[in-house]
Amino acid sequence: MTYKTVDATRISISELMQPSHSNFGGKIHGGYILNLMDQIAFACASKHSETYCVTASVDTVDFLNPIEIGELVTMKASINFVGRTSMVVGIRVESENIRTGKVKHCNSSYFTMVAKDESGNSVEVPGLIVNDNTEVKRFLKSIKRSETKRSRQQEFDRADFTHMDYLDDLKPYRVKVELPENH
Repeated sequence: MTYKTVDATRISISELMQPSHSNFGGKIHGGYILNLMDQIAFACASKHSETYCVTASVDTVDFLNPIEIGELVTMKASINFVGRTSMVVGIRVESENIRTGKVKHCNSSYFTMVAKDESGNSVEVPGLIVNDNTEVKRFLKSIKRSETKRSRQQEFDRADFTHMDYLDDLKPYRVKVELPENH
């Protein structure tokens, strides 16, 4: 098996935000930012795997700060984790007011990408060489996110699941459970 360093496939892109990218509130549309994030995730994963990649899932998209028209958006992507055929690409989005130089962290997200061959079959990807504390931490966090997701799916997808076991968990929230008697 071959291995690549995180640095070998790190990518960054920058783009000036224009009025055509804005939403009805005058801020840059979140969907436009997600589109750019998907593009950089594809580029990063394809660079690592040296093949075509598809987006399997997107985890934790939190829009932390709005992006204004005229700001320079920079996205930085790196491989945080590799499985057999999949990779987790970590993406950090920052915007910079080019007049003042003020930089804001706008978003961090994790895209799971799967490597494919010409026939659409999943193919094995190179391993990952992590060579600093941050890279080790990102790899471990990816494992924990995956385990948490799998555990949550198992808990709620069980054949014997009943909402009755969770009614106390719902009490602090603004929700009323009004199901018909046979549910």
